[in-house]
Amino acid sequence: MSTRPWFENDRFWEALAPVFFGEQRLAITPEQTERLVGLLELEPGACVLDLCCGPGRHSLELARRGYRVTGVDRQPDYVAQARARADAEGLELELVVEDMRRFVRPGAFDAVINMFTSFGYFEDPADDRLVLEHAFAALKSGGRILLELMGREVLARVFREREWEQEEDGSILLQERRLAPDWGWIENRWILIRDGRSEEFRFGHRLYTGTELAALLRACGFADTQVFGNLAGAPYDHQAGRLVVRARRP
Repeated sequence: MSTRPWFENDRFWEALAPVFFGEQRLAITPEQTERLVGLLELEPGACVLDLCCGPGRHSLELARRGYRVTGVDRQPDYVAQARARADAEGLELELVVEDMRRFVRPGAFDAVINMFTSFGYFEDPADDRLVLEHAFAALKSGGRILLELMGREVLARVFREREWEQEEDGSILLQERRLAPDWGWIENRWILIRDGRSEEFRFGHRLYTGTELAALLRACGFADTQVFGNLAGAPYDHQAGRLVVRARRP
């Protein structure tokens, strides 16, 4: 049996791509991008690092708006899809296949974004810190980072141990969740039923509170840390839909 971590399973990303990047999610990308540009106060032509860019949802949209974008993802197929879309549109876009723990480019970017709960995959918390330390190093002085993920407080409000849903492509997704006793980690078991066949995937990630993630950013050297409940800058309160944290490199 393979001992590789779940995020290195290429079949996971291939099979679930229609779930993660369906038409509805693609349709909201321009609005999301407009909001993150506002939260980051990006200047025209700014250099942006999209860390864990996937098939390039936000990288491509930022490039369409004239930003100089570097997208980084460890999944080669996703990077290839982003490259094909960029080439088809004639967009200037740098794409790199690399683990986010290993990508380092000191002082190169005005902003770093990490979207769609692409943070906290690693069992060792030191790896999360390493990612943020590298992001800090990658920013120019005054540059900002923005992370968008499912916060522990939000999950506590909406948590369901089991549920199922029908996806846009007609497949059925059965979901089962198990929480660590301290709510610091969630284990997921998903069964995807498509074309009469089923596949099972298991994956987990760390759950951060707003306080914990802000403190981790400060420990890595960031300043002016702010926590929001969505990309529109709403408060992180009992009505928050996501955990969005912004911070600045002094």
